[in-house]
Amino acid sequence: MVPQILHKFLTPKPRNSTQVLATLNPEVLVAQTMQQHLALRYLPLSVPKLLMPKPCNSTQVLLCNSTQVLAPLSPKVLDAQTMQQHSGTCSYSLLKFLMPKLCNSTQPSANATDSQNQNGSGRPLLNISDIKRNIERYNDLQTVLNEDVFGPVQNDSLVIVVQVHTRLIYLRHLIVSLAQARDIDSVLLVFSHDYYDEEINELVQSVDFCKVMQIFYPTSIQTHPHEFPGESAGDCPRNVKKEQAKEMMCINALHPDLYGHYREAKFTQTKHHWWWKANRVFNQLEVTRNHTGMVLFLEEDHYVAEDFIHVMRLMEKTCRSSCDKCNILSLGTYLKTYNYYGDSKKKEALKAMKRHQSFSPGSMAPSWGFQILPTLYQHYQKAEVTPWISSKHNMGMAFNRSTWQDIRHCAEFFCTYDDYNWDWSLQHISQGCLAHKLHAMVMKGPRVFHIGECGVHHKKANCESTAVISKVQQVLKYANKHLYPSYLTLTVTNINKKQKLRKGNGGWGDIRDHQLCVNMTRPGR
Repeated sequence: MVPQILHKFLTPKPRNSTQVLATLNPEVLVAQTMQQHLALRYLPLSVPKLLMPKPCNSTQVLLCNSTQVLAPLSPKVLDAQTMQQHSGTCSYSLLKFLMPKLCNSTQPSANATDSQNQNGSGRPLLNISDIKRNIERYNDLQTVLNEDVFGPVQNDSLVIVVQVHTRLIYLRHLIVSLAQARDIDSVLLVFSHDYYDEEINELVQSVDFCKVMQIFYPTSIQTHPHEFPGESAGDCPRNVKKEQAKEMMCINALHPDLYGHYREAKFTQTKHHWWWKANRVFNQLEVTRNHTGMVLFLEEDHYVAEDFIHVMRLMEKTCRSSCDKCNILSLGTYLKTYNYYGDSKKKEALKAMKRHQSFSPGSMAPSWGFQILPTLYQHYQKAEVTPWISSKHNMGMAFNRSTWQDIRHCAEFFCTYDDYNWDWSLQHISQGCLAHKLHAMVMKGPRVFHIGECGVHHKKANCESTAVISKVQQVLKYANKHLYPSYLTLTVTNINKKQKLRKGNGGWGDIRDHQLCVNMTRPGR
């Protein structure tokens, strides 16, 4: 039954009409299509305008728990037949997170003014000064959105911090996955940005399922394109030899990394941003000043299972009762094989997988082989207790203030270690500085997945592909009946031999990076 308040949006046509509108016009949304959507599930009043994307660049969007990709969203046509196909699997209140809005650009322009270089949204291009002012305003105000709806942040509330760069397509899908999580309305969701973009801001500020806050890394490459920590004219070229660099008298001639290379700004920013946001959340924000609960670290190209909050709470409870040395929780994994069914179904599941692959040989991306194997997603869940390893346990990682204080006391170790990776630097702290090394409780059945096709080191022809998202959604679909475990069974991994301090990956030899990093631990930075 359609709520009476929504009747004004409808025309007197049959509710079960199968006709669909092929073009979602910015000015006219045919009521027949709206009627169709309403017949499937109640549609919030705010949604009609969100179903009408305005002209923007063509992109691909995958709807919620569907495993098929929508046709490109062109300025004129959205494949409404596909919309209809997926309408049963996705709440239409979530579509607003997936639909591109007006094109805009916040690429800094040194000469842009308020009256020139207007984009399709009617807003002017922002120059660097504008962006810096906006960032300062956000960071000063520390506004918590939706607090009036969901109440104030409690000291033991879960805080989720998402590190955001520019990958909007992935961020949309992360937000949709968060929106579908049970108890998400109890968390504080903090988006930490190192790139100011109005379209990203609009997306984040449209989140209405929990309390939301935005923080902006203030010393980004975007705001410092021609000076440190960006690249300046006086910097040494990456591959120049040290003696030659001295002759050139370039700024950082005396400080190449341990492999003889000079800094590249684009590789240093991620570590700076991670360290800054952790300091910001634990030590500088008013809303978390007395926070004692867990802080979960995600990235824009992650995707969460609907029971991830339930599992986190279960892990916390299990830590208190059964694992005194556990100081990090890890909900993600980089393993490419996830197990869904019990042993009795192993053969049938493997046969089904082979049949599926024989019918669709090109459907599986070469780097992803989700296989239907036994034991991980069962009525109870297994978790492993193991020394924290940066390359395995850095995704969906959570810890509390006590662990953070131990880490923060090792700031010099973190900030001067010649490795541009924050996770390798954290492992360096664990091995060489912490009195109590980092030990992780790791879920065998992951609740956080990596969906990004491209990153700092990996570039593909199509970095907006949703193939991996589809595979992750298949995993969660198969595992659905095994979610929400009532308890955890722990296995303990003991590594008897002493781990050697590892040689860093370089990229972090410049003392300017060391100083900037250390300064972030000081109050008010």
